[in-house]
Amino acid sequence: MRKKELDLVFAPEVAFDAAQLEHEILKSARVNPEEIKYIHRVKRSIDARGRQVLVRVRADVYLDNPPADIISPTYTYLDVSNAKQIVIVGAGPAGLFAALRCIELGLKPVVLERGKDVRSRRRDLAAINKEHTVNPDSNYCFGEGGAGTYSDGKLYTRSKKRGDLQRILQILVQHGATPDILFDAHPHIGTNKLPKIIEAIRETVRAAGGEVHFDKRVSDFILKNEEMCGVVTSDGETYLGESVILATGHSARDIFELLHAKGITVEAKPFAMGVRVEHQQSLIDSIQYKCEDRGAYLPASSYALVHQTHYEGKQRGIFSFCMCPGGFIVPSATAPGEVVVNGMSPSRRDSKFSNSGIVVAIELEDMELDKYGPLAGLRMQQELEQKACEMAGGTQAAPAQLLKDFTEKRVSKTLLDTSYQPGLVSVDINKLFPEHIAYRLREGFKAFGTKMRGYLSNEAQIVGVESRTSSPVRVPRDRETLEHTHVKRLYPCGEGAGYAGGIVSAAMDGERCAEMAAIKAGITVL
Repeated sequence: MRKKELDLVFAPEVAFDAAQLEHEILKSARVNPEEIKYIHRVKRSIDARGRQVLVRVRADVYLDNPPADIISPTYTYLDVSNAKQIVIVGAGPAGLFAALRCIELGLKPVVLERGKDVRSRRRDLAAINKEHTVNPDSNYCFGEGGAGTYSDGKLYTRSKKRGDLQRILQILVQHGATPDILFDAHPHIGTNKLPKIIEAIRETVRAAGGEVHFDKRVSDFILKNEEMCGVVTSDGETYLGESVILATGHSARDIFELLHAKGITVEAKPFAMGVRVEHQQSLIDSIQYKCEDRGAYLPASSYALVHQTHYEGKQRGIFSFCMCPGGFIVPSATAPGEVVVNGMSPSRRDSKFSNSGIVVAIELEDMELDKYGPLAGLRMQQELEQKACEMAGGTQAAPAQLLKDFTEKRVSKTLLDTSYQPGLVSVDINKLFPEHIAYRLREGFKAFGTKMRGYLSNEAQIVGVESRTSSPVRVPRDRETLEHTHVKRLYPCGEGAGYAGGIVSAAMDGERCAEMAAIKAGITVL
C-alpha cells in the first residue's frame, strides 16, 4: 500500500482552519493531487513550549485506497426486539455504550435511568441554579447521559488498554459529534452539544428494539442462588434479564448502601477531594501561551499540575482534575443540604473564566474504616458536603475564598465575579477541611504558583467543595469474567463501580461488560 506519512508544523491559523490545513497537507505531500485517494488526519496537538505557539499535525496521505478501518465506519444495529434481555442500570456513558454493544451482539438491552431524559433534565438544573432546589433523582449527576452530559464532555483518556478508544469516538461521530474528535490530541465535545448526541444514541437503542426507561430508580435486586436475575424499581416494577450491568455512576450512594445491606460485597476505595479554583481565562492564556491575546484560532488554554505533599509523615499527591478552560463552575449536589461543585465547558470554550478541580489524594488510612466499614469514603464525602452547605448558609451558594488569602489563612473581605450561578459566600475554607487536607491544599497552591507565575494571587478564588472526583467505593469483580466476585450475572461497570474515570473509559468499560454478559448468555464474541 502506497502512502506518505507526514509530520508537519503549522501556525494556529492554518492548523485550525480546515480548508487551509488540507491545502498545506496536499502541498507538503509533493505528489500530483490526482494521485491522492484519501487524506487521513491522524493527530493535531498544540506545542506551547517555545516563544511562539505552534501546532503539530500528523497526516497520512494514501496513494492507494486506504484500509476500511481508516475511513470512519458506520456501525449497524439490527433488530433485537425478541432477543434475550440484559438489564442495564444507568444511562450514563457506561450504560449507553453497553446497550449499543449488546445490540451489536444480538442482545436486547433494557436501560433503567433514575433521572429524566436529557431535555426534561434541564428544568431541574435550572432549579438548582436559580431556586437552590436539588432533585435527588435529576441533577448534574443523575439523568440521561450521566454526569458527563452537563459537565464538559472531555474525551481524553489514558485507559487505552481497556478497549478500542477510536471505536468509541467513531460511534460518537456517527451520532453527531464533530469529526475533529478523531484527530485532536485532547478531544472535547462540549456541554451544549452533548445532549443531542445522547438523544441520538437513545434513539438508536430504541430503533433497534432496545428499551430505555426514565424515572426508574432501582430499589432492590432480585437474587437467586447467588445469581443476579433482575431488579425492582421504586415504582414497584420488576425487570428480569440474563444478567444485570450495574452502571450507576460515582454518586449513586443509595445503590452502594443497597448492595452493602444485601450482603453484596463492596469495598472502600481511595479517591480525592478539594476545591475548584477559578481564574480569568485570559490570565491562564497569558501564562501558557506567553502572549497577551491568544487570537481567533488558538483554543482556550488548559493546564495540568501535580505536587507531592508531606504531612505528619504521610505523603499525598495534590493535582489538578477536570480542568475546564473557558468554562463554568456548576452545582453538583445530589441531595438537599449538601454543596458540591464541578466544572463544565461549552464547545467553544468561550467563557471569560477557567476553572479546575485541585484535589488531594485520600487513601484508605485517611478514612474512618473502623466506624463506617466499606462506606467510610462515602461518609467522608457526605460530611464535608453537608459542612460546606452549612458554612455557606444552607442553600446552593458555595463557600469561597480568594486564593492567596486561603494560603495565608485570611478571610477574604470581598470575592471576585464568578461563573458559579447560585452565588458565593466568603468563608475561611481552611476551616471546612480537616487540617491534613487544608495543609496539603495550601502547600500545593504555593508549589503551583512557582510552576505557573501569576497563578497564585488574589486575582483567583477557590470554591468548595470538589468531592466527586471518583467513586469512594469499588464493587469488586473478577478480572477475567468481569462478574462480581461473589454474585454471578452481575457486572459492576464504569465510574460507579470504580473501574473508569471519565466518558471514554466508562464507555469502553461498558462495552467490555456487555461482551462478558453476551458470553454468559451463550453468544460467541469475536
